[in-house]
Amino acid sequence: MRSRRLLLLQMLGLLAACAPEVIKSPEKLTIGVVSYDEGLQSLDRYGKFRDYLASQVGAIIELEPTLNELKAIERIQSRAWSLVFAPPGLAAIAISKEDYKPIFSMQGVLNQKAVIVVLADSPIVKLADVANKTVAIGQPGSATGYYLPIYALYGLNLAAIEFTTTPKAILEMVDRGQAAAGALSKDEFERYRSGFSDKRFRVLHTSELGIPPGSVLVSPKIAPDLVQKIVDAMKSAPPNLVQSAGYIANAPVPNYEFMIKVVERVRPIATRIRQKPAPLYEEGRN
Repeated sequence: MRSRRLLLLQMLGLLAACAPEVIKSPEKLTIGVVSYDEGLQSLDRYGKFRDYLASQVGAIIELEPTLNELKAIERIQSRAWSLVFAPPGLAAIAISKEDYKPIFSMQGVLNQKAVIVVLADSPIVKLADVANKTVAIGQPGSATGYYLPIYALYGLNLAAIEFTTTPKAILEMVDRGQAAAGALSKDEFERYRSGFSDKRFRVLHTSELGIPPGSVLVSPKIAPDLVQKIVDAMKSAPPNLVQSAGYIANAPVPNYEFMIKVVERVRPIATRIRQKPAPLYEEGRN
């Protein structure tokens, strides 16, 4: 009896040794970026970084650029993006509302300002003169194109608010006279104004408080051990890949406390103006 039992155990051990090894499928990750009208350029810019990160963490990684912050918010809310290269307004929403975690600061202008611009020969000379006019702003999620402008225009009756998809489109609307004023970041204004005739625009208003740069965010769905692998790989990435991806490997992540407060203050107003664009004041105020 004992010999039969021993033989059975030996046979079971042999079968276990011959059983095929279970190969774990590689993790699938998606990197989200806001590309405005630079979709193909974004694929080129982040392509080598994506390939590097995939090789370092053993994952299949896809790159998904979107044209504006509104689409990005949808992807973040559905937790479809594993990593996000997020501008500051989008970062504030993702951190405060969707539990994304910042792991690196993005490159960019410290204390970025929002500006409201008008045509150089416009009769508008102060912010109050925008009352009863049409204003072009960006999409929800944009700190300098959406939240700070609404914050600055709070209390004014406006004829209409035009929501645009890119900073360049905001300037185009002002250039064509479709909007009396347009809101975007100071950096974006300097970048895109060269595409128009010289001295075509004038800055009407600049936000008093600057905002921090964007962040690289990681989804709460990603396991902690994989997050650590991603962080380690990004810290040790070659400098040219770090530069092309636009993050800073050795800087503290930005503080978004102020930006989150602005988003919370603007959110009830923003909900109303998307249903009926004007005025920008709370119920019961005049």
